[in-house]
Amino acid sequence: MTMLAPITLASSMADRVGLLWPELLLLIAAMVVALMGLSKDRTIRGAVGPVSILAVLASGVLALVTGGAEAAAAAGVPFPALAQWLKPMVALIAAGLMAVQGGFVDQALEAAIGRNAAAFNPLRAIRGEFHAFALFSIAGVMLLTTATDLIWLFLALELVSLPTYVMVAIGRSDRPGLEAAVKYFFLGAMATAVMLMGFALLYGATGSLQFDLIRNAFGAQAASGGIALLGVGGLMLTAIGLFFKITAVPMHFYAPDVYEGAPLPVTAVLSFIPKVAGFVGLILVLGTAGLTSGELPKPIIALLWMAAILTMSLGNMGALLQHSMKRTMAYSSIAHSGYMLVALAAGTTDALDALLFYLFAYGVTTVATFGGLAVIQRAGGDADRFEDLAGLRRTNPWATSMIVLGALSFTGIPPLLGFFGKFWILTSAFEAGQVALCIFLVVNSLVSARYYLRFMATPVIAEPDSNATPTERNPSRAPVLASVVFGLALLILPCFTGSIFGWVQQATDAPAKAQ
Repeated sequence: MTMLAPITLASSMADRVGLLWPELLLLIAAMVVALMGLSKDRTIRGAVGPVSILAVLASGVLALVTGGAEAAAAAGVPFPALAQWLKPMVALIAAGLMAVQGGFVDQALEAAIGRNAAAFNPLRAIRGEFHAFALFSIAGVMLLTTATDLIWLFLALELVSLPTYVMVAIGRSDRPGLEAAVKYFFLGAMATAVMLMGFALLYGATGSLQFDLIRNAFGAQAASGGIALLGVGGLMLTAIGLFFKITAVPMHFYAPDVYEGAPLPVTAVLSFIPKVAGFVGLILVLGTAGLTSGELPKPIIALLWMAAILTMSLGNMGALLQHSMKRTMAYSSIAHSGYMLVALAAGTTDALDALLFYLFAYGVTTVATFGGLAVIQRAGGDADRFEDLAGLRRTNPWATSMIVLGALSFTGIPPLLGFFGKFWILTSAFEAGQVALCIFLVVNSLVSARYYLRFMATPVIAEPDSNATPTERNPSRAPVLASVVFGLALLILPCFTGSIFGWVQQATDAPAKAQ
């Protein structure tokens, strides 16, 4: 009998390590590209981006062939099949986001070296570090899917967040960029403190940090009169702290300034990677209190309900008032978080399936749109005014087409992928009895068409101002290539939505049985 405990522990550790091969690959790749970025050989430095993209795609393939639901269940993962959907999905979208970064990092330095106007100085080069931080953040999202306790959840969330703080800071050296980095960091620290206070209350209410033990404690409390007030307070504070990651009210106010101050490719990363991390965190924590069984405490349902309405409404109203494309996309990102919160407020397995599918559709649309926007730039910074898109139909018709497709998909126009994402959230919320939330979602989607129309009409109809400083074309072809690939996916993938949604349903079947 004394030999069984070490054997069981070793088996559990082996199961956990077997789930982490994709993350280990990304961590190794991060160290490799960091060193490649310091090479004096220009060819090696130029390979940093492609190597990073290949590493991300390889991690997604590795996630498909290793660490199945059985191994995850044996390791104590609360949603054993979730990683089999989220890890490949995140890898695919992240590869597109890294392609959008093509030609952005060290662009001026490499151009000066190319014309022999400057010598390579490793102290001034940031390409390797920048891509390494991006890989660290992606690895953090993947780690979240196999979290088994609050400590793991916290460390994975910080691995997602801390690299993004640095990416914002080093992406631009001017005052707006540094101001955005400071705001992002300090407000992120505040949100983390709120979340940790929630963790402390959860531990006080249940006596454990393990998700399965917390779920058992909450189940016992619910059977004997309801979850303790301490536990409800812990869930609320944790959810509010995670709202920062998904840019949801009341933790949304940093997004417009940070999105505007960060370079456009970093803005694309911020709009997707932390959002996925935040929603995964919400699923894991709220799953301990009956998220998929419709047994969430009423105060938590009320919090999600109010947050969903305020987030999508304030996001869309704020976007209508903007003249900066990046600030508009920041408010758009806020609004989309509100749509996804509708699924969490519905609190059913079908709604959770719809949320996971929506994250995928949102990610594909993000790459298509930001890739098209990254095609043009201004000397010394991004092309950030809507007027900068004028005449793009002539200079780059492919980018124009992808921006239009992305805007239509964000709006939810059939038959694009974004339409199916909103449709399934609507149907699942309606079946759960959340009719009011469905009405708010439809109305807000109609409102959003007003500012998405600017993304569609300006490059197609408007003529460039002859008195304005002309825009420049991004010398890298990677952004437009990523935009075209993911833009065409918005048209093609709807033909396979049944298969994709079936895959998503498999990712959420296991936890319901486990509970």
